[in-house]
Amino acid sequence: MKIPNEAMTHNGRFHTDDVFSAALLTILNPQIKIERKNSVPEGYSGLVFDLGDGEFDHHGTRSQFRENGVQYASFGLLWKEYGSLLVSPKEAAVFDEFFVQPLDQQDNNGGNNMLCRAITQANPKWDEEIDPDVCFFRAVEMAKFVLENEIKSMHSAEHAETTVVDCLQKQENGIVELPKGMPWKSILIPSDALYVIYPSPRGGYNAQAVPKAISTQECKLPFPVEWRGKREDLSQITGIEGISFCHVHGYLLGADSLDAARKACRLSIRKGGGENEF
Repeated sequence: MKIPNEAMTHNGRFHTDDVFSAALLTILNPQIKIERKNSVPEGYSGLVFDLGDGEFDHHGTRSQFRENGVQYASFGLLWKEYGSLLVSPKEAAVFDEFFVQPLDQQDNNGGNNMLCRAITQANPKWDEEIDPDVCFFRAVEMAKFVLENEIKSMHSAEHAETTVVDCLQKQENGIVELPKGMPWKSILIPSDALYVIYPSPRGGYNAQAVPKAISTQECKLPFPVEWRGKREDLSQITGIEGISFCHVHGYLLGADSLDAARKACRLSIRKGGGENEF
C-alpha cells in the first residue's frame, strides 16, 4: 500500500487530529511533503486529509462511525487504513480503542484530553507574530515522537508475548514469574493469574496484582489492606523478611529477594487479599 509523496490538509488553527494525521503519514513515508491550504486545488493528486470532504475528511457527507458509536476523525480514518502497515492488526485495533478513539472523540465532540491540549497549545498566540505553518510542523514533530514511541511499545509487547505465555504455563497457584519487566497485561489479564513477579529496575523484585481488565486498576486479588502504605514495619507485619514496600492501593509490593516476593504472594492468597480501593 503506497503512501504518496504529497499530502494536504487545512491551514489556519490546527488540532490534534490533523497534527497526528500528519505525524502518521510522515512515519509511513519520511519523504512526504505536507502542505496546508484553504481548499484543495483542482486536479490535486496527493493524499488529502481533514479537508475537502474526501476519504480522510470527517467533516462532511462522508463522516463514518465505528461499531461502538465513536465517530472517526481524520486520524482515526488514516489509522484504520494504514495502521496495520506499522503493527499487527491485533495491536492496531487495540491502539485504536485506547489511543486513537479518545483523540477522535475530542476532535468531534470536545472534551478535556491533556494530550490534545498540549498539541493545540502549540498554535500561535494572539500576541505573537509567527508563521502558523512553523507552529504546525513543530507540533507534528511532537506528535511523531509520541506516536513512534507508542509503535515501539506495541512491537515490544509483541516480542514479549512468547515469554509471558511460557511463564504463564509454568505458574504456581496463580503466581507468574517473569525473567525481566516486560509487557504482560494482554496475556495475564484474561488468564487465571493473580500475581506477577519480576526484577525491579531499582533492585530486588516487584510483585504486582493482576488487574481485572486493561482499562482498570481494580485487581483480581489486591494485597491485604493491613499491608498497604507500609515500609520498614512490613516484614514484621507479614512475618516475611525482606518485604520493603506495599503500595497504598494494594496493587504493588516490593521485596529484596525473589523468595520474599513469592512468600508475600502466597500469604496474600491464603489471606484472600483485600478490597480494591479505587
